[in-house]
Amino acid sequence: MDDLRKLDLNLLITLDVLLSEHNVTRAAERLHLAQPSVSVQLAKLRSVFGDPLLLPGPRGMRPTAKADELREPLRQALEALERAVLPARAFDPARATHTWRVSAFDYGESTIVLPALSGLRAAAPGTRLAVVTVPPSELAKQAEQGAIDLAFHTTEDAPPTLRRRALFTERYVLVGRAGHPRLKRRPTLAQFCQLEHVIVSPKGGGFVGVTDDVLAKAGMTRRVVLSVPHFLFVRSVLESTDLVAMLPERLVRGMDTLRVVEPPVDVPGYEMSMLWHERVHRDPAHRWLREFVGGGV
Repeated sequence: MDDLRKLDLNLLITLDVLLSEHNVTRAAERLHLAQPSVSVQLAKLRSVFGDPLLLPGPRGMRPTAKADELREPLRQALEALERAVLPARAFDPARATHTWRVSAFDYGESTIVLPALSGLRAAAPGTRLAVVTVPPSELAKQAEQGAIDLAFHTTEDAPPTLRRRALFTERYVLVGRAGHPRLKRRPTLAQFCQLEHVIVSPKGGGFVGVTDDVLAKAGMTRRVVLSVPHFLFVRSVLESTDLVAMLPERLVRGMDTLRVVEPPVDVPGYEMSMLWHERVHRDPAHRWLREFVGGGV
C-alpha cells in the first residue's frame, strides 16, 4: 500500500465482511450490494494488498495467511472509526425496523423468549425476531461475526469471551401426569428409583444426566426408559403415560395436566444467562433489547 489516502474506505468494509463470511454471495447480501460489485471490489483489494486474500475451497472460500493477519486489526480499526464518526443516537423502539437474531434451545424459548414476546411486539412493532439454535461451541464465533445478537445459555457453560448477564437460577422438580398413582405424595428415594423416567439428552441418545450423577454417589440408580432431545416433547410424554421426569421448574409452572412434587434427591440447579459480544455492547438498539429481555424474567 503506497498511499493510504488513495484507499477507498468502502473497500475495507467489504474486506471485513468477506473475511467474516468467506462467501461473495453472502457478503453481498450483508452489504446490500450486487454480487458482481463485491467481486469487483475483491479484485481491487487483491491489487491493493498484492495478495489473493481469499481462495476457492471445498466449503466456500478460505483466507490466505495475509487475510488472517489482517482480520483482527481491520475489525478493530473499523470499530474505532465507527465510534468516532457515528456517535450513538437514542434508540426509538417504536420506530425501529431491526431484525434481531437470538440463539436459544427449546427451554430458553419457553422460559425467556416466550414471556418477552408479547411486550416486545407492543414496544417495537416494526422489528422482527429470529430464534435460532446454535451449538455452544459456535456461540462465540457467531456472536463475533454478527450472525446472532443474543444467546441464552447456562452460565456454567457460557463462552468466557462473551459478555453475560445472569437472568435467573433454575431448580429441578419431579413431574408426572396429573393423577399419577405414584405421585400422590413425595416418593421415597427407593420409590423414586423404581419409577420409569424419561430424560432430556440434548445431543441425543443419552440415558444419564445430572440426577444419575447424584444417585451414583449414593450407590443408587434409577430406571431411565426413554431419552429424547427436547424438553417440550417430554411434557407431552408425561401427560399421556405414567413416565416421570426431573424437569426445570419454570418449564412446568401452571400446567394443570401435570403433577409436580419435590424430588427425594437434591439435584443441583443451574443459572441461565444472556450472552452477547463486545462488538454490540454499546450499541443503543442492542442495549435496549438486553434491558427489555432482562427486565422481563
